[in-house]
Amino acid sequence: MWHTYFQPTTIEQALDLLAEHRDRARIVAGGTDVVVELQRGIKPTATLIDITRLRDLKYVRLDGGTVRLGALTTHNDVLASLVCRKYALPLAQACLEVGAPQIRTRGTVAGNLITASPANDTISPLMALDAEVVLVSRERGQRVVPLGDFYTGVRRTVMQADELLTEIRFPALRDLQRGLFIKLGLRRAQAISVVHIAMVVTFEGEGEGDDAGVVREARIAQGSVAPTIVRSPQAEAYLVGKQLQPEVCAEAGRLAALDVRPIGDIRGSAQYRLAMVQALVADGLSCIAQGTHAAGFPDRPVLLDSGSPEAPAVGAGPFEGVIETTINGVPYRLEHARHKTLLDALREDAGLTGTKEGCAEGECGACTVWINGQAAMSCLVPAPQAHNATITTIEGLETGQGLHPLQQSFVRHGAVQCGFCIPGFIMAGAKLLQEKPHPDLYDVQVAVSGNICRCTGYRKILDAMLDARAPD
Repeated sequence: MWHTYFQPTTIEQALDLLAEHRDRARIVAGGTDVVVELQRGIKPTATLIDITRLRDLKYVRLDGGTVRLGALTTHNDVLASLVCRKYALPLAQACLEVGAPQIRTRGTVAGNLITASPANDTISPLMALDAEVVLVSRERGQRVVPLGDFYTGVRRTVMQADELLTEIRFPALRDLQRGLFIKLGLRRAQAISVVHIAMVVTFEGEGEGDDAGVVREARIAQGSVAPTIVRSPQAEAYLVGKQLQPEVCAEAGRLAALDVRPIGDIRGSAQYRLAMVQALVADGLSCIAQGTHAAGFPDRPVLLDSGSPEAPAVGAGPFEGVIETTINGVPYRLEHARHKTLLDALREDAGLTGTKEGCAEGECGACTVWINGQAAMSCLVPAPQAHNATITTIEGLETGQGLHPLQQSFVRHGAVQCGFCIPGFIMAGAKLLQEKPHPDLYDVQVAVSGNICRCTGYRKILDAMLDARAPD
């Protein structure tokens, strides 16, 4: 898919590479969009510039009244952040809907914005939060672009080929503001939006003691209904000065449906999308009025991240074409894998065939491994990102006493079935048990929401995972 792979360690190096290669190269971080596009021949390139070593770009901060996300902030980072859950709830709710846990451990919010699909879940909440992005290039320096001006069409933005998105920032939600994100998909996880809605409502009375039930400002963004994420100007204007009574919410929904000319595709017709926009906007405003906009958001979202990354590979220097890594506690030197995915490198170069390829697009979870303590779909990871990293595959999960307790539980419950998908289920489940030794059924369902069983025997799998919980 690619031939040349750069892994800069400073922003300056990254900007120099972008200035040199421009549209002949692509940036990669989490890889959850880029690798899929390259697999499908979308925007092919021979050169990747991997920015995952730019640790200065990985942060979530509350700076005065502004929330700042570095370009390497993942969806999991947002979910784990108390700042985001308190001051950017619609974004946190959207991040919980992105892909599956193995996608959220690596996929970045910045990458979601740059891919520029109208179905991408994080764009609409950030637009409702009045976000802006910081773009930097070697030639032109820095510019700040409001997110509403960032998109020029389907999968098109104002970014130039030599620019790097370094930060996303937006005003933190205040006491008299409420917001939420609602998504309609065709399944409970790994679903592309049919429609999603994000909104932020500001009420009157801040510091004045006025009736907080009167709307001062409303921002409503609609996703997956038009070529780009769109606002709802008629509905927003209508809400100003009104209380969110049921009839007001219903009328705002009707007006929001008039604010868009919906697309129709395999997931839903234009007419269906119009009906859903009207219903979801009205329902969302009702939740805000009733104060239930945060209902159902978990106190401790499942991350599939043990929270204590394993030690980096010993003795490995900067990446110069040869991948030096530690897999299952054994040092490996992979000399011919720099142009491959980690999945292919594990199977073809390391000879570890327990990790399976089911879809090669991050949809089935059969290729799940741990990278520095995080569960990830190895089919979406460029193999050079294993350089200086510690990898655990199904072959390395056994303990000194033999099979891992979860493997033993799968045997007891007959959960193995044909066996093809089981390595992925085991790797996801074992990471959950590290993170939450006493998970409930909901936790287990979330943990394996990115894993597909071709035999459709989920009941035994779920039973085995619950039975493997640590003793009380």
